[in-house]
Amino acid sequence: MSARPARPRLSADEYVRGVEAGDRAILARAITLIESTRPDDESLGQEVLSRLVPRTGNAVRVGISGVPGVGKSTFIEGFGTLLTERGHKVAVLAVDPSSTVTGGSILGDKTRMQRLAADPNAYIRPSPSAGSLGGVARRTREASLLCEAAGFDVILVETVGVGQSETAVAGMVDFFLVLMLAGAGDELQGIKKGILEIADLIAINKADGPNLQRANRAAREYQAALHYVRPTSPNWSPPVLTCSALTGHGLDAIWEKITAHREALSASGELEAKRRDQKLRWMWSMIDEGLRDALRRAPGMVERIARLEADVRDTRTTPALAANEILGALGMGAGRPWTS
Repeated sequence: MSARPARPRLSADEYVRGVEAGDRAILARAITLIESTRPDDESLGQEVLSRLVPRTGNAVRVGISGVPGVGKSTFIEGFGTLLTERGHKVAVLAVDPSSTVTGGSILGDKTRMQRLAADPNAYIRPSPSAGSLGGVARRTREASLLCEAAGFDVILVETVGVGQSETAVAGMVDFFLVLMLAGAGDELQGIKKGILEIADLIAINKADGPNLQRANRAAREYQAALHYVRPTSPNWSPPVLTCSALTGHGLDAIWEKITAHREALSASGELEAKRRDQKLRWMWSMIDEGLRDALRRAPGMVERIARLEADVRDTRTTPALAANEILGALGMGAGRPWTS
C-alpha cells in the first residue's frame, strides 16, 4: 500500500484567505501551524496571525472551569447549542498542560458532544497534545484569535488541567465561569480561594429533579462565601446561579449575565484595559517560555540543569546559587557566564 502523498504547503496568502472565508479545513491547518514548534512553521504561523489580528477583538471570550464530575462537557454542549440557536458562531478550545498523560478530556468530549460537533455554527478544537502550561496556553490564545478571524463570535475556553491552568485561562478571556455541584456544606471547606477570586460567575450545575433543592441551598452558601472575596472588578459582583445542562434550565440566565458583564466593563473602559494587560502578560509569558527553551537547548545545559536540580533537592546548594549559575548561561545573574 503506497503512502499517502503529503499535502502541499499553503502560502501565507492562502491561509489568510481561507481563514477569512471561514474555511474549516484551512482553519484547522492554520491552528496546527501555530501549534508547530518547527522554526519554518513558527515563522509562517506568526506571519499569518499578524495579518489576521485586525479581524479579531469582537468575540466574547469565556473561560469555563469546574470540579470533577460537574458535567462540564454536557454543559458546554448545551450552552454552545443555545448560543448557535440564537445565531452565534461558537468555538470551543481547551487548556490542558496534563494532556501528555490524560490525552486531554476534550478529546473524549468531542465524541460526547456529538450534537455540537455536528453543528455548522460550532467548532470544537482538541487541546494541544503536549507541552508546559505556558506553551499550551500560548497556543490556545493564538488558536482563539484564528477562530475569531474565521468569524466565530463566542470563544469558549475550557480548562482541563488543574492548579495554575485556571489562572492561565482567566488571563486570556473576558469572563470566567466556574461550575460547581450541590453539597456546598462540605465543598466550601476545601474550595480553593483562588478560584473564587477569579470567578465572574459561579453556576451550580445539575439543578434538576431531586437535586434541585440541594442546588438552591448550595447557591445561597456560595453567594455568602463570595462576600468575603474581593471581586475581580469594581464594576461587577459575581452572581451565583443554578442550572441544568441536562434540561437547559438556567443556561439562558448565564448568557444574560455574561452579556451584562460585557456591557458593564465595556462602558467603564475596563474591558479594553483588561485586554491590553492580557496582551502584555502574554508577551512576557512567551519571553519566559523562550528563555527556558533557549537554556535547555544550549549545549551541555540539559546535564547541568539536571545536576543543579539534584543539588538543590539534596541541599548541596541553595536555589539562589543554582539559579545564578543557570542564568549565567545567558550572561545574567550574579554567577559568571557559562561556556562550554
